Amino acid sequence: MSDTEVRDYQRIRMEFIKISVDERKRERVLRQRFADFWATASGTPRAIYDAFISASPLTRDVTLGAVYESNVRGWWVRPQQAEPGGAILFLHGGGYVQGSAKAYRGFVSQIVSRARIPALVIDYPLAPEATVPAAPERAMAAWRWLVAQGFDQIAIVGDSAGGGLTLVTLAELIKKPHGPAPIAGVVFSPWVDLAFTGASMKDPAVADPLISYDYLQDCARKYLGAADSYYALASPLFGDLRGLPPLLIQVGTDERLLDDAKQYADRARQAGVSIDLEIFEGMHHVFQLDVVHLESSRVALDRAARFLRNALDGR
Repeated sequence: MSDTEVRDYQRIRMEFIKISVDERKRERVLRQRFADFWATASGTPRAIYDAFISASPLTRDVTLGAVYESNVRGWWVRPQQAEPGGAILFLHGGGYVQGSAKAYRGFVSQIVSRARIPALVIDYPLAPEATVPAAPERAMAAWRWLVAQGFDQIAIVGDSAGGGLTLVTLAELIKKPHGPAPIAGVVFSPWVDLAFTGASMKDPAVADPLISYDYLQDCARKYLGAADSYYALASPLFGDLRGLPPLLIQVGTDERLLDDAKQYADRARQAGVSIDLEIFEGMHHVFQLDVVHLESSRVALDRAARFLRNALDGR
């Protein structure tokens, strides 16, 4: 990393993180690896996606435990050193059509190891077999389950579609409280606008190596079903953002969802939400997964963990 530029606008703290020449080289190499992977991978789309996500390594200082109950299925990822009372509910990405809790265990371990907070990463119904509001309902069920287990300081974290689902769930919890209020939300490259109003979605200058406009359109059709694209349970950008807990949004400059992050941060600010927006120069969609290859990934996760830790400690 080289340097940063920080600007404070009322309740929004926006930071642009620049990268070094060496980091640019590593990013270029990684993009070629992406291209090679997608060109040679075989199997169903969901199996290929899980194989891609599973490349994020499991840290050595966590234990895993399966959860299999009526409305909550997934995995606990627990760091060796964790204080009681705090937990993370992690909601995975995959465009609402793919992704699994099992595949995300490595990535989630990178978060909990840094933050020293255990996480429950859940499975939720995928499209097209299930449409909105099935995923938000499952996330709410997981929240209620965590509260019933005795957790009273809970943050929600998610990436991509799971980032959008995180923001939907937080808004629902403010409107319909179930136990203690959420202490924070952290989202990586969140998909918040299934109406595709952001300019970066169609901008030919955006060099997103992982997701395309056509892919996201297909995912949106499958997930929405008969629902309108402006429906707040699918597109949290158009919901009521008042009363949300402190939020951290991280996004890269080289992704279709850049304006999703920017527009949501602006609307959150207008609603009086305390929000940190971190924009990483030259980074691709959910670059935080690539901890082995990119310094930016490790820096971003360190920042996210510090944000979560501060929320848990009341700072």
